[in-house]
Amino acid sequence: MSGQPMPCNVAELSTLFLFEKLDAQQLDRLCREGRVEKFEPGPVYAEGEPATCFFVLLEGTLVLSRRVGNDDVEINRTSHRGVYSGAMQAYLGDRVRPVYTSSLRVTEPSRFFILPADTFAAIMQDWFPMAVHLLEGVFFGTKTTQQAIGQRERLLALGSLSAGLTHELNNPAAAAVRATSTLRERVAKMRHKLGIIAGGPFTREALAGLIEIQERTAERVAKATALSPLEASDREDALADWLDDHGITEGWRVAPTFVQAGLDIDWLDQVAAAVDEEILPNAVGWLNYTVETELLMNEIEDSTTRISHLVGAAKQYSQLDRAPYQVCDVHELLDSTLLMLSSKIGSRVTVVKEYDRALPKIPAYPGELNQVWTNLIDNAVSAMNGTDGDGTLTVRTALDRDRLLIEFGDTGPGVPEDIRGRIFDPFFTTKPVGEGTGLGLDISWRIVVNKHHGSLEVQSVPGDTRFQVRLPLTATDPDTSEEPS
Repeated sequence: MSGQPMPCNVAELSTLFLFEKLDAQQLDRLCREGRVEKFEPGPVYAEGEPATCFFVLLEGTLVLSRRVGNDDVEINRTSHRGVYSGAMQAYLGDRVRPVYTSSLRVTEPSRFFILPADTFAAIMQDWFPMAVHLLEGVFFGTKTTQQAIGQRERLLALGSLSAGLTHELNNPAAAAVRATSTLRERVAKMRHKLGIIAGGPFTREALAGLIEIQERTAERVAKATALSPLEASDREDALADWLDDHGITEGWRVAPTFVQAGLDIDWLDQVAAAVDEEILPNAVGWLNYTVETELLMNEIEDSTTRISHLVGAAKQYSQLDRAPYQVCDVHELLDSTLLMLSSKIGSRVTVVKEYDRALPKIPAYPGELNQVWTNLIDNAVSAMNGTDGDGTLTVRTALDRDRLLIEFGDTGPGVPEDIRGRIFDPFFTTKPVGEGTGLGLDISWRIVVNKHHGSLEVQSVPGDTRFQVRLPLTATDPDTSEEPS
């Protein structure tokens, strides 16, 4: 928005605190290369536009605001002469993206002294070379500190996740090792039993029939469905009685294995009808080993699939093999984070997923969004553990106008109203000493708001706290001036 041109008065500039130490030549240069404009109530410039000018208030009232989600949040309102805004980082050149980091509007007719950004940069370099070096050090030092703090917070989270992942991987790995050892033993016994059968006076047709029964038994195992404890107990008793009636000793030992494999009395009757009576005990024993090997191989398959799933979740969470900025499905990110945190969440917290699977994929930094999910889930679980340990974590996704909503709800005690406005401040924490850095929500806010141009808000009453993340559905130019990591 352009204002009405006004004359530039050197004497007026000399009364501003920014320029009061300048000599006559310097003030003349300011008036010669700058300008004075008067603006009627309304916008002067908008956040995200190219930062072309440095503004100094001469008279009137200005309001500075930042965009958070769909709302403009006021960050400063003043009528103090000499306050400045606009292209304040122009002296850094192209090392920082030259855009306005806030929006400026006036609430009454207001006059500004305006310097083009390149003139402001040149004057800073000419008149205040030492100050420029100091400011550069402060700016980039602060940015480096933010990156270091963000990296420290990420490493703390990864350390906790690694411990949980190790625990989660250990269970299926140990199960696979146990099953493999038992399988080796069962296969050896099967070979021995097969040798006994093959050495007997059995016809070729009888052996072929036994092989056919073995194949059908393996098929039954693959299709077996779980029974209720009462149903399983009744079937075990019936099978044990059948085995005893047919001269098979200690039938109660093999009955549970047959029940687990989905076998019943009808199947045993078919086996008895297919083989001679004298071969039946050895045939049943051999088929028992067949069933056990099939069940063990199923256990190994389940365990290794679980390991593969965990490794896949870890890769999805870390995004190690993917581009930093990409189109992603937030549900995949949420699922991988929940799986990575499952050990920390524990069995006393119930996780409820209310996903809108029709939501589109969005362009984002998925690795950093996973860090946001981690911080919010960790806080929710900690809040619930601070009471009786039981609770419900609800993760919900939905379309909210032109934004994608990701909500984390917990049934903890809530965030007290008197600290609600401070929870996103750096180093603010309600956790006991040594349990929290006070940086999780600050880093989450910067990832969501600064890097994704989204919003992060909290709604809280005792028993119902909701952290709501809203992200744009379409690509935006990310703000790289304050990278959180």
